[in-house]
Amino acid sequence: MHAAATVHTDGRVVVARRAFADTVAALDAPEVRLAVEGSRLAIRTGSGRFALPCLDAATQPELAQEPPLAGTVSGASLGVGAAVAGAASRDGALPIFTGVRVRSEGDRLAFVATDRYRMAAASIPWQSAGSGGPAGLVPGALFAEVCRQASRADEVRVYAGGDRFGLAWQGCAVVASSLAGPFPDRQLDALLDVRPECVVELGADELAAAVQRALPYAGPHGRVTLRASDGVLQVSGRDPQNGESEEAVKASVRGDHLSAHYQARFVLDALRPFAGGPVTVSVQEAMRATAFTAPESSLTYLVVPMRSGAS
Repeated sequence: MHAAATVHTDGRVVVARRAFADTVAALDAPEVRLAVEGSRLAIRTGSGRFALPCLDAATQPELAQEPPLAGTVSGASLGVGAAVAGAASRDGALPIFTGVRVRSEGDRLAFVATDRYRMAAASIPWQSAGSGGPAGLVPGALFAEVCRQASRADEVRVYAGGDRFGLAWQGCAVVASSLAGPFPDRQLDALLDVRPECVVELGADELAAAVQRALPYAGPHGRVTLRASDGVLQVSGRDPQNGESEEAVKASVRGDHLSAHYQARFVLDALRPFAGGPVTVSVQEAMRATAFTAPESSLTYLVVPMRSGAS
């Protein structure tokens, strides 16, 4: 990353990434002064000084070079990538589920992530550079943050080659190594073939607020029940210790009047990308995943119901 600065002396210094990022993020000064003072990098503001130990640059790995240019996308469209990455697992014991699968599909760049209990998938338009599209598994947490940052840019360059994937825009470039291991593409693609028995259309904010209010009654596993009926979606929670809740949210309901149980936090995560607008909840039969979508979004967020005997 490059940032505009007034430079008095050229040089290079290496410090711990997390310590530097946390220090700078906490400052409320309009500008800072960086200076090497002995074995420390001093970060100075008008009223403070923060000194980080310098690391031996000779022992640090060389910065990864950008792989070949694969194409370009608009920065605004990358915001959906962060939403997809939110469905990736945080459990390092299964590393392939901690990543976002990125692959080109003609004139679209597709993203998918899952932690086995939920899945998110989306695609955005892209312009290929003719050198072959990306096909890799990018670490989810990194991908989410890079997409959030890149979404502010007008145009973002996509780099891909070998086991590396990168995004670059004015003043910044990020290159990551792909995670190793086979990703279950076919199985996940089959899950996106949603065949609902019941379709509910309502405001995402209204449903999220109702689920949030049901949380104190959702029991130790945070379980809420969504039950469709004529013109409403009932949101309920039940806990032997804390009591019970039930709330009706106005909705358009088509098909069978089904009900299903979910982990409340998964439902809230699924609704967050659709905040401020409508959401369509497509409930499938038995234990097939419920899909959350919206008319103006390519994002499909799937949440697996809980079994009725769970508490």
